[in-house]
Amino acid sequence: MTKRFVIALIKHETNTFSPIATPLSSFGHGNGPYYGEEAKVAFAGSNTPFAAFLDIARREGAEAVTPIAAESWPSNMASRATFEALLQPLEAAVSAGCDACFLDLHGAMVVEGCDDAEGEILKRVRRIRPGLPIAVTFDYHTNLSADIVANASVITGYKTYPHVDMYEAGMLAGDILARSLRGQAKPVMAWGWLPLVSSIMRHAPEDGPSGDILRYAREMETSGRVLAATLLPGFAHADTPYTGVSAVVVADAAAGGRDAAQEVCDRMLAIAWERRAEYVFHPEALEASVARARALGAGARSGPVLLIDHCDNCGSGGTQDVMQVVEEILKQNLDDVAIAPIRDPQAVAQMIAAGIGNNVNLMLGGKTDMPSIGLAGRPLPVSGRVVSITDGEIVFTGPMYTGLKSYLGRTAVLDTGRAQIVVTERHHEPFDLVIFRHCGIEPVKKRFIMLKSRIHYRAGFKPIASHIVECAGAGVTSADLSVYGYRKLVRPVFPLDAI
Repeated sequence: MTKRFVIALIKHETNTFSPIATPLSSFGHGNGPYYGEEAKVAFAGSNTPFAAFLDIARREGAEAVTPIAAESWPSNMASRATFEALLQPLEAAVSAGCDACFLDLHGAMVVEGCDDAEGEILKRVRRIRPGLPIAVTFDYHTNLSADIVANASVITGYKTYPHVDMYEAGMLAGDILARSLRGQAKPVMAWGWLPLVSSIMRHAPEDGPSGDILRYAREMETSGRVLAATLLPGFAHADTPYTGVSAVVVADAAAGGRDAAQEVCDRMLAIAWERRAEYVFHPEALEASVARARALGAGARSGPVLLIDHCDNCGSGGTQDVMQVVEEILKQNLDDVAIAPIRDPQAVAQMIAAGIGNNVNLMLGGKTDMPSIGLAGRPLPVSGRVVSITDGEIVFTGPMYTGLKSYLGRTAVLDTGRAQIVVTERHHEPFDLVIFRHCGIEPVKKRFIMLKSRIHYRAGFKPIASHIVECAGAGVTSADLSVYGYRKLVRPVFPLDAI
């Protein structure tokens, strides 16, 4: 009899300090969730766990049932009604009967009345089918809970940041579960958690302790000692009791792997704790950063100088309209600059009304207040010529989310003479060169590029950069943890407390 696999994607990284709302329409990056066959069409062949699960089902000769695929840019918590609308198709598919469930989740989702949405998802699925084998992949920035581990059969997560191994992580989780269904493995998990709120600016494997931990994890997997070893450095912008650094390890209980799983997990967390000071980010003053970038751009170089506006990254819940870094770039007269993206639907409408080739005066950005950190929106007056207008539909060509279609909303480019500014209707993190190329800007040829990103920009832009300068502007993705009014963190916690 043909096996039936339920495969679903429900993802949201919740910044509980963000002023950005999360309606159901935001899942699908503005177009709403994909359901049924359209989910397969949208994600098949992409660099995602969902695509890997589809391939596992095909390999195993199983029917793939795809009730929902829904992913939103990070923002504040979704309502309970939105959460129930996301969960209902999954519950219905599991209730209809299946042999296994494969879930592509985030791990830092908070919804109205629940600080651990993924734990709730898994509990609800488990309640319907108590003995159901469930494989889950999680984002690198997961805040892991006991409920998640108790209700999953297999857990894996990404080992890269930028996340270019999403398909690989899904394939690992899916393959372990498929082997267990064939009676070739009996997965058992060990996990642990640390009271450590690590800065996302220090999460990349090349920047801190994570690199050594991940090398060890891969060695343990390659040796066969464990089936999967995952480091989860956490998401500092979700104020929950689960926020912290964690690890989860899967081993084969049939091969006596329970002790190995615990030993590997403990070692991974020991490295993180011993080197916890390296997870703290120390920013440079904005004026000094821009001045340093200007000097680097004046000399001989092999590509553009990147200026990274990391405090206002929509990929972590930022409004993407804070103008401090842009203002400093213009103030210091950097020339031949490409900037992307500024989210300002009003400015886009104004530029479209003016038309290509015409001059326009804008009060750009600064449309959003951030009461959680006491920051008011402050537009920046700019003038220039409209040089491009697009519908904002793009397809990723780089190593991250390869092959997926995305939407910037209507997009227009303002040329101030010194800078070309890409202005969009929707939020979008610039991790792919297509952000510029779709609207006629060749980023490789620019002297300077300013990106509203934190680490993901490295996927597409690091290979073309001569230098990278991190610029501490302002916003709800600030690396300065003291700006956030945490209420739910387990205390004491490093680095907010002396432990």
